[in-house]
Amino acid sequence: MTRPVLVRVLAVLVAGAVAAACGFGTGDAGAPAPPAATGDAGDPSGDNDGTMTAEEFEADIQDATESAESYWTSVFQQSGERFRAVRRIESYTRDGEIECGGEPVPRNNAVYCPAGDFIAYDVNFAVSAFRQVGDAFLYYLLGHEYAHAIQARLGIEHRLTIDHELQADCMAGAYLGDSVRGKALSIADGDLDEFQQGLLAVGDDPSVPWFAPGAHGTAEQRTESFFLGYERSLSACGLN
Repeated sequence: MTRPVLVRVLAVLVAGAVAAACGFGTGDAGAPAPPAATGDAGDPSGDNDGTMTAEEFEADIQDATESAESYWTSVFQQSGERFRAVRRIESYTRDGEIECGGEPVPRNNAVYCPAGDFIAYDVNFAVSAFRQVGDAFLYYLLGHEYAHAIQARLGIEHRLTIDHELQADCMAGAYLGDSVRGKALSIADGDLDEFQQGLLAVGDDPSVPWFAPGAHGTAEQRTESFFLGYERSLSACGLN
């Protein structure tokens, strides 16, 4: 695959519906085993689409963060609301290195923590996906966790974890699809395949029941939710 050209500019976006409520949501992007063991992001072993250096990784993480902030700032402004960005985004490498509300965050994961209003990701997991799936996956990863932050800000709660997670996948798809249509991001050949490969990697085993605590959805369910948002924007994500 060729490396995607993803350039952030001020987004020109479709308006999203914003409702006020209380409470917050939480969740993660799923916890698959990385495709291979990883170390320093500068090590090119295992590279799949030309993305391999620490500088590329850090630049894409920063760009994904800023593009998500620009997107949601615009959505909130068009709805007459003030947007508050996530307080911080940080990486970790060990089980329990970071805690959320007193609970240790496990490896091979990415989470939004409402207790501290931050996003945390296992850098080895993210680097592994960056090398072997492609850098477009980082935009999905940050987009999904940022969607959880938006759910918290809107007071969106679901009885089942899977509903919360599939909605976040849809919102991540809307952010990326709207950003491409609004020319806030440009998409290269292979990027949509990278999104799909990433979603296949984070899906639950089909044997996991819909009502299971912590369920996120199968690869097919997550892919369907993501591309529904990507193609139809936030109106498809049940925010009203």
